[in-house]
Amino acid sequence: MDLILWRHAEAQDHPYGEQGAQGDPLDLERRLTPRGEKQATRMAAWLDRQLPDGAKVYVSPAERARQTAHALGRKPRVRDELLPGADPAAVLALVGWPEGRGPVVVIGHQPTLGQVIAQLLNLPDGECTMRKGSVWWLRQRERNGRMQTVIVTVQTPELV
Repeated sequence: MDLILWRHAEAQDHPYGEQGAQGDPLDLERRLTPRGEKQATRMAAWLDRQLPDGAKVYVSPAERARQTAHALGRKPRVRDELLPGADPAAVLALVGWPEGRGPVVVIGHQPTLGQVIAQLLNLPDGECTMRKGSVWWLRQRERNGRMQTVIVTVQTPELV
């Protein structure tokens, strides 16, 4: 199974700054900045060339994540399991990791996506930093009778 984790591109600041609660209505309405729109477009063009036609795409209901998904030009499934502050276990259950078939793209938020990466790669801190607009492509495979998760690629909008 391939799991492609895509953090939403750069978004407007919360109107109440750091005091704004993740997942509140104002947080969910935040839109991409002009720079974020360019990041999403660049990453989407690269990702579209890599993905087969049947790849599933799941996206957070947050506007900035939906705008990021829109750049890909494929029909995403909006899922509450991907809201800001989501539980990494709920994300993995949603995509059917590791038994799922085919590639799945998840467009969401930090720290959840970084926590998913850390869990799958057994990173000791329990969280992995993920830049805005970046993609981490992970694959579950069998090697010498053991299942393992490997990094296929990590891409940032500046590199594609």
